[in-house]
Amino acid sequence: MVTSEDIETAYERIAGRVRRTPVMDIAAETFGTPSAICLKLELFQHAGSFKPRGAFNNLLSREVPEAGVAAASGGNHGAAVAYAARSLGIPARIFVPEISSPVKVGRIRGFGADVLVEGAAYADALERCEAFMADSGAVGVHAYDSPETIAGQGTVALEWQEQEPDLDTVLVAVGGAGLISGIAAWYGGRTRVVGVEPETSRALHAALEEGRPVDVPVSGLAADSLGARSVGDHNFEICRTYVDHVALVPDTAIGEAQRLLWDRARIAAEPGGATALAAVVCGAYRPRADERVGVLVCGGNVDLAKLSALA
Repeated sequence: MVTSEDIETAYERIAGRVRRTPVMDIAAETFGTPSAICLKLELFQHAGSFKPRGAFNNLLSREVPEAGVAAASGGNHGAAVAYAARSLGIPARIFVPEISSPVKVGRIRGFGADVLVEGAAYADALERCEAFMADSGAVGVHAYDSPETIAGQGTVALEWQEQEPDLDTVLVAVGGAGLISGIAAWYGGRTRVVGVEPETSRALHAALEEGRPVDVPVSGLAADSLGARSVGDHNFEICRTYVDHVALVPDTAIGEAQRLLWDRARIAAEPGGATALAAVVCGAYRPRADERVGVLVCGGNVDLAKLSALA
């Protein structure tokens, strides 16, 4: 398993390459929650999500060949790899599925990477990416299922604990489970870690029910960022040890959480970025009145036209 020492090493390795993102205390009446909550605003990270942490930890942990780096992504991971590769002077090729948001694809291209739209879903793009790596010799950066990615994403929790050491519970949106497994590995059971998934994309929930990673159908509002068909093996082992449970939320709650973040706090979150808050908004997770709850807002690569339509 990835250890807290691995995460500390990753934090030192990526220092100066990523932002220390802020936290914001939100009074209970702001969002109508049972208690005050602490938002960790990782949407303010470079490239608009938490993912540069894992991307930099990967690229700084290994020797990259002349063929450069390749990655498959629904959007945010690709933008992060492209950003990190540009920062380090490495060529990057990113494979995205047809469901990827044009906003996110534009971000990837804006960071100088070659972008190929391949297949209907993330798994299809990943298959094309793996074939390209086999042919070209490019090094891959997996979006979630690698120790380097997990340790990099775990630096979110290291930083959050320094900022807010007294949290009882943290809520984390889940796609392939790279972020939540890094956070859970850091906390190691000292703080309750609860996953939040859309009802229509429940890879971790299904894996924990079945006792192993399984394929699930993927659809819904947040599918471009939380649309992994299954969690990774590395991720599953950490999550079944340290994640308390997974709450499921409908798309309506995700949209409402997006609206509240924008309307009440002027935070422009994408659907996946608002999913953890959706659990509190709709009652899928019900904090105690005295419970100190942290909510991770993990992504902000949002289509502003769609966001304005929610207001």
